[in-house]
Order: sequence, then structure tokens, then C-alpha cells
Amino acid sequence: MTDSSHSARLLRTRRFGVFWLASLLSNIGTWMQSVAEPWLLLSIGGSSFLLGLDAFAMNAPFWILVLWGGMLADRKDRTRIIYFFQGIQMLCPVVIVALVATGSIKVWMIIVLTLIVGITDALSSPAFSSLIPSIVSSSDLKPALALNSMQFNLSRVMGPAIAGLVMMKYGFLWCFGANAASYIPFFLSIYWLRPPATMLVRQASDRQNPSSVVDGIKGIIRSQKTGWALLSILCTGLFCGPLITFSPLIVKQVLHADVGQFGGVLTAFGIGGILGPLLILLATQRVDPIRISLTAALVYGLFIVAASQIGAVWQLALVLVASGFLLTVANTSANTFLQAQATDQNRGQTASLFMLAMRGGLSLGNLATGTIIGLSSVHFAFLMNGLLAIGVQAFIFWRVLRRPTVS
Repeated sequence: MTDSSHSARLLRTRRFGVFWLASLLSNIGTWMQSVAEPWLLLSIGGSSFLLGLDAFAMNAPFWILVLWGGMLADRKDRTRIIYFFQGIQMLCPVVIVALVATGSIKVWMIIVLTLIVGITDALSSPAFSSLIPSIVSSSDLKPALALNSMQFNLSRVMGPAIAGLVMMKYGFLWCFGANAASYIPFFLSIYWLRPPATMLVRQASDRQNPSSVVDGIKGIIRSQKTGWALLSILCTGLFCGPLITFSPLIVKQVLHADVGQFGGVLTAFGIGGILGPLLILLATQRVDPIRISLTAALVYGLFIVAASQIGAVWQLALVLVASGFLLTVANTSANTFLQAQATDQNRGQTASLFMLAMRGGLSLGNLATGTIIGLSSVHFAFLMNGLLAIGVQAFIFWRVLRRPTVS
């Protein structure tokens, strides 16, 4: 069976197919809000620093809480964890709708609500990521993770495109409402799936104490390949991730474009993100996912340098196509390797380490980049980010290639 037919068969299965479609709808709503929220912040007086602070508030809780979320995912019913924390998260866009409708919205309110979303996301994301291996067989894990990444990036295309049309015709308020409504099919799919393995409280895991949890995390990162993969993910988020966060600033203040063009460049990033999983699905089993991940991360730095020289919307769109492709290849390949090494007893902790590296690096990168932009310029900030990314990723790549037999 070819990789493409294997993936098509997996999408036609009831369990994974329903999960994939519900996740797509939910992520479309999330991306609609991601277009509307920074535009709302800038419209009510937000600065580049506050834009970075809002993004920092979304990702910073991962530094503190995601490892706890991984522990919860390995010891408790994963579906209940998702219901509880995602339910709280669903209320946040509803509150924004009410605040905007009554004219009482303030910048600090948006940042506080973003922080709540970040907290609930940190605590529930490991449980969500742990569901996929429970839905599919081990032989289907690689295409399942690639297809899941594809739906996320497909939503990156559809969400901003829909949001751009909605904002131009009805206003950004409807984007927040659409995000709240998009949680409903996702909750229904999780209720229908409820994999038996996630419904049981694992007695062996319940006997774990804090020291054994720490030992488990140490065991996951003990492999040098695993450690370098996590470090590469961290640096990608730190130096390259801020490009998408500050795209609205580039579009509005540097290129002096409108909201329709902003939605277009975000769509370009999503198109690149769809092409990335396609490459992974077509890759043979003999290709080392760590080598693919590190190569993509290194090349990504070159495009961040290119972003510092952007002078037109079409140039930004081309850079974002490449960025979406490289980011997806780097992170999905690394995640495939990590999940393949995990067992059901430590799958939540493995997912939490991946997210800690990815989202934690992004949170620090957003805050640092926003500060540098405020002190200098957008061009200088991304030039420095790109050069640092190239240097660090080249060093990591060299270290991994020095010991090709280490696993």
C-alpha cells in the first residue's frame, strides 16, 4: 500500500475521520479569532509591545503548566481533562463578544482572557495530543500525525480567508462568535470517540509520586537525539515563530496594507503548512525524521533573514509560504519521532515536553521580538532572529550528525 492510499484509507475510517473533521472545524474558528484579535488590539490603541505581550500571555503558561498537564494526561481520564479546560476556554471568546458589544473592551481585558486561554491550553493540550495514538494503530501513527498537522494548516488557510471576508462584511465581532461555536462539534466528537484506554484511571500511574514523574521526564530526554530535537524545536519557536505573530504589524505599519491583505498573507502561511505534511506523507520509512526536522529548521532561519528585507505584500506572502512549509516539516517530523518512542504510560509527558519546547520558545520569542521592535525596528529584529536561528540550528545539526548512531 502506498503512503497516499494509506492516508486516504485512514481518513475514511469512522474514528479518525470524525476526529479529523471536528478538529478542522474547531481550528478554523481558532484561526478566525487569531485574525480578528491582533487587529482589535491595534484598533483600540495596542502597541507592538502589547501585541507581543498578548502572544506571550498565550504561550507563557506552557513554561509552568504543560508538564503538569502531561502528568494529568498520563494519570487521569484524558477526555474529561479536555472537556473541563476546553470548556473554560470556550467561554473566553463569548466574553470578548459581550465586551465589544457593550463598548467596554480594554487592552488589558483581552490580555487577561488570552492568559486564561493559554492556561487551559497548557493543561489540556497533552491530553489532546495523547488521543491520536489511542485512536489509530501504531502502524498508522506517522500518517495520522501528518494528517493531523495537515488539517491544522488547512484551517490556517480556511480560517483567515473566512475571517477576512467576515470582517469586511460584518465586522470582527463575528469571528469571536464563530470561534466559540466551533467548540461544539469538537466536544461531540470527543464524546463519541472516548477511547477506552483514556477512560480508565491507570492504577500504575496513580502510584507515581513527584520524583517518579521527574525521573520519567529525565528518561524521555536522556537520548541525545531526543534532547537535540527538543532544543531545535525550542529555538525554532524562539527565533522563527514571531514572524507569524508580528505579521499584522508588518502588514499594517510597514506595508500600509488593509485587513483583506492581512488575511491573504496568513492564508499563504497556511498553504505552506499544507505542503509540509504532504512531503512527510510521501517520504519513505527509511528517511530519518530527525534529519528532516533539523534541515527544515536550519533553512527556516534563512527565510527569517529574508523577512527582514520585505518591502511588498507579495514578498511577505512568498516568505510565509516557505515559512509555513518549513515550520510544519520541522515540528511534525520531530513530533513523529518523539511519539514513536513513547509508551501509553508516558505519552502525555512526551507530548508535554514537545509543547513546552514549541510553545515556550514561541512565548519568549514573541516577548523579546516585540521589545526589540519597540527599541529599534521590524527589519532589525527579524535580521537578528534569522542570523541567530541559522547559527544555533547549524550547531545542533552538526552535533547530531557527529553521532548518527545515537537514538
